[in-house]
Amino acid sequence: MKILHVIPSLAAVRGGPSIAVIEMVRNLKSIGVDAEIVTTNDDGNTLLDVPINILHEHQKVPVRFFSRFSPFIHQVREFAFSADLTVWLWNYLRDYDLLHVHAIFSYASTIAMAIARIQNIPYVVSPHGLLCDWSLKQGRFKKRVYLSLIEKANLDSSKSIILNSTQEQKELELLGWNLLSSIVPHGLDLLTPIANAREKLHQMLNIPLETPVILFLSRLHPKKGLDYLIPALAKLRDLVHGRNSNFAFVLAGSGSVEYETELDCLLQKNNLVDCTYKLGFIEGDKKNICLQGSDLYVLTSHSENFGISVLESLASGTPALVTPGVALADLVKSQNLGWVVKLETDAIAATIQEIIESPDTIKQKGARATEYVIENYSWGTIAVSLLKIYREHGRKVS
Repeated sequence: MKILHVIPSLAAVRGGPSIAVIEMVRNLKSIGVDAEIVTTNDDGNTLLDVPINILHEHQKVPVRFFSRFSPFIHQVREFAFSADLTVWLWNYLRDYDLLHVHAIFSYASTIAMAIARIQNIPYVVSPHGLLCDWSLKQGRFKKRVYLSLIEKANLDSSKSIILNSTQEQKELELLGWNLLSSIVPHGLDLLTPIANAREKLHQMLNIPLETPVILFLSRLHPKKGLDYLIPALAKLRDLVHGRNSNFAFVLAGSGSVEYETELDCLLQKNNLVDCTYKLGFIEGDKKNICLQGSDLYVLTSHSENFGISVLESLASGTPALVTPGVALADLVKSQNLGWVVKLETDAIAATIQEIIESPDTIKQKGARATEYVIENYSWGTIAVSLLKIYREHGRKVS
């Protein structure tokens, strides 16, 4: 089969979906699917330095990048309009057996679905959490208008909405739209174990080996609940004061300049600057050392349709503390891979206090987490699941 994936951006700063689609295509190709990606050269406030308007290999998968319209107005720039992408889709979309659209409320995704409807090309949609309740409440009026005028009709004409978790499926059902859906979780490329990762992380941070490390590694965004986590850590510091149980808070990720400034103020207000290590966006060995060398991973989000960073931490042997809004919360709880706590400052502080005072429990849950992820998640498995959906809904069967 010949499958075209369309996503507004492949930039790492856009978070998990941009990374996941590359892994999807790479593993689909490994099982014989002719898959490509079409996207823009969006890179947040800047543009990616990539070849434009031609198919070329990007991170070992075939990608066509098209120029994103980049005015000074932030909201317009974020919409990622691309005239060249529009023309290309109109001329060549009919050459594919199925279109897989990633994300909604963005120009590339919307125009791809609209053209597919006009040309009668079957398509499936991965909203990546954008149809969850929390997301729909952000910019509610604009999204309601957008859905009414354009996106609802696009979604109605899709062959299937591909969701990452049962939680995301339940939230879609609550909308009452009667859309056919399938659940295909994110996969994971297992990390190469790093010898003495804990020692290397403590050396990198220049802190004593006995200091527990609490890791937040995700995109910096208001939905991540850092306005609850940071005050909780301040309260935790008061709780453990004098017990030789200090901690280091690693804040790894990037966001808008405005939001990062807010976080700096929040850290100062809560007197956490001296124990917080802001690493910015990290990848490669540095990211792996943080994942494998930390004592606890935390993600206190209002809403996560999956939470790939949670899965990465579990695969690394680092147990996770998550809130109910994270779709993997049920998995973490049912498989005893960490802790699930209400999105409340006091509850987060009390739970982390119990955790860092129980190092044996951390080790036990960490070992269980690694074992479980190895047994149950791989991108190869995800690719097979996607192929079944493609064969069911595509124009051709092979």
